[in-house]
Amino acid sequence: MNRWEEHVADYLRLRRQLGATLAGAEYLLGQYTTYLSAEGITTITTANAVTWADNPPEGTKNPVARASSRLTAVRGFATYMHALEPAHEVPPQGIFTSPVRRSAPHIYTSAETSALIAAAGLLTVEDRARTYPTLFGLLAATGLRVGEALGMDRDDADLNAGILVVSSGKSRHPRLVPLHESTTAALVRYASWRNEYEQQSRAGNSAFFINRDRERLRYHSALKAFYQATTAAGIPTHRLHPRMHDLRHAFAVNTLLSGIAKEPTSRP
Repeated sequence: MNRWEEHVADYLRLRRQLGATLAGAEYLLGQYTTYLSAEGITTITTANAVTWADNPPEGTKNPVARASSRLTAVRGFATYMHALEPAHEVPPQGIFTSPVRRSAPHIYTSAETSALIAAAGLLTVEDRARTYPTLFGLLAATGLRVGEALGMDRDDADLNAGILVVSSGKSRHPRLVPLHESTTAALVRYASWRNEYEQQSRAGNSAFFINRDRERLRYHSALKAFYQATTAAGIPTHRLHPRMHDLRHAFAVNTLLSGIAKEPTSRP
């Protein structure tokens, strides 16, 4: 292990003791320090950090974003090294930037949500017509992220108590999601069908939502079904292209508006 590898190992150990994971940073810093060693460089400077960051692998689809992530990894390591030896420079932020264009979320109306679920129930092949109305209804009723719903295991759904345990979200800490009784009933119906469907082939896994092969439902399959269902429901237009994730935005907005409507207009 050379000098740079030792410093990277110490840096990663310290950050991980503080709760960081840094899997991507470890890979990038390995590349950066290999570059430093090959060039005989003993001090981190803004110049050599930018030179390395600005040379991402060939075929990179978004070179500016890739360079930014590479330099971000170096910046954290450089900050650590600067604390040990002030000669090391910390590259400033904003060297690699590109305009951020975020699509405005579409807030589904109750009629659109109902139309989406109804259209999903008409998808060809029984497993799709059973799975996707339940999945889209769950997203609309709880505000779960798509990945959280697809990552659900059977043990995560306490359908007797009407509670979901979300353990595959952005946070490393699980959270509890209470269910409306109508949502619980829909999940119970789906779980009953799923168990019977699996028994036909004596196959099964821990996933709550499954595909026709009795495996965990994948995102690209759900996205394809979503496009088919929204098109059949007449929701997209030449200007409007709702996303599956917009069901989460709609849930948040409608919950907020519902809470405001229930607030008393005056205090006693």
